[in-house]
Amino acid sequence: MSMPPHDGRWPSPQNNQYPQQPAYPQQYPQQQYPQQQYPQGGHGQPWGPSPVQPFQQLPPQQPPTRSRRGLIIGLVVALVVLLGGGGTWFALSQRDSIASGAATPTEAARNLATALSGSDVVGMIGALAPAEAKLLTEPVGQTTGELKRLGILKPDADPRALTGLQVKAENLTFDETGAEQVNDHLTITKLTGGTLTVTADPARLPLSDQLMDQMPAGQGPQTETIDIARQVRRSGEPVRIATVKVDGEWYPSLLYTVADYALRDEHEPWPSTSIPARGASSANEAVEQLLQAALDADVTRVIELLPPDEMAVLHDAGPAIVAAARDAEPSGAKVLDLTTETSPVPGGTRATVTRVRLQGPDGETYTLTKKGDCYEATGEGRTEELCADYLADNIEHEIGSSLPAEVTAVLRHLSSGVLAQGLGVVTTEIAGKHYVSPLRTYTELGLTVLRSLQPEDITALLHLAG
Repeated sequence: MSMPPHDGRWPSPQNNQYPQQPAYPQQYPQQQYPQQQYPQGGHGQPWGPSPVQPFQQLPPQQPPTRSRRGLIIGLVVALVVLLGGGGTWFALSQRDSIASGAATPTEAARNLATALSGSDVVGMIGALAPAEAKLLTEPVGQTTGELKRLGILKPDADPRALTGLQVKAENLTFDETGAEQVNDHLTITKLTGGTLTVTADPARLPLSDQLMDQMPAGQGPQTETIDIARQVRRSGEPVRIATVKVDGEWYPSLLYTVADYALRDEHEPWPSTSIPARGASSANEAVEQLLQAALDADVTRVIELLPPDEMAVLHDAGPAIVAAARDAEPSGAKVLDLTTETSPVPGGTRATVTRVRLQGPDGETYTLTKKGDCYEATGEGRTEELCADYLADNIEHEIGSSLPAEVTAVLRHLSSGVLAQGLGVVTTEIAGKHYVSPLRTYTELGLTVLRSLQPEDITALLHLAG
């Protein structure tokens, strides 16, 4: 692990390699989520958290069969996350509005379909398993506030209101005799018939006037109706919706449905055993231990350090994930010391890494320390700084051309804001033990980006786009 020759600024645009192997954001997702563990919406387009994807994913006139099956899965199950996660406003703002569960798995799946049919955001989120509903609802207040501050949403935009997209479900049928009971708390239901009608009207989105002015003129509502029975016949199998039992009641689960399709696409059954949760004694130790586990390619320990409620799916699917990552090799690096500053965030604690000291495979020691809006790296006898102005210069250098002044200003605001806030990892506490929450960390990263931007940045980018 050697540092490249350089002029004292870190990292060099030509050889930015210091030190990549121990970097937490690169190692952790790769070890925790092997690529083959994710099903694809339409076997090629992943279901992500972008708020515009429901419009982009409407199928063409003659789509492939498997693509339309992916659309149905997304509409029935992933729609709530597409609208509620990743920094959008389509969700609840109050946890006490979450509905209760159902007496049977099929009834739980029907509850979600009923909520979809009524375009009822409260019902849609409330129909999910409680831990998943929390993931969607708790960051909504902060996200909505930032989007209003930036002039992306109207000042009076209501986070509880679903506008711009309507879904109507009619005559949905399930094969109750074909439901698969995986274990005492997981059952896969089978959707076999009915129709879903989706109407998208961007003009009804609660966007600010300056964003609405960028909408193409004359673009009206678009409607698509999907015959589920026809698609089931074409694909040869029903739509699978995972339901989970929590405190004696059944709920549909987005995360378990994703995992179920991932295992099915890899021709793997659900494991008969799970990996139990084993948390750390503090938020700082949870982050440090997870980083070391990732560097050691110890996927079992990574999963042990994930929350047993919101990440229960990875504990249950854990043995399959471990088997899929069996060829991962340890980096040889060791965490000698890691220090964080903690602050409360909705649903957990933000642990901001302020100092980390690593030992490389060759025995060399490297230290990364947060100093204001810079990070200082030391190792191999020299010290270098990564600051906001250098990040902007480096990006412009990589692009190979001069950027407009407005874009350069955006880059400087973004880089200085992100560096000032630092690398934040969100942890949760359950029964006195601390766990790292990957989805909450992802949401916090999105909020970090939003906090770094200024209203004039949005105006400038819209002006350039126009």
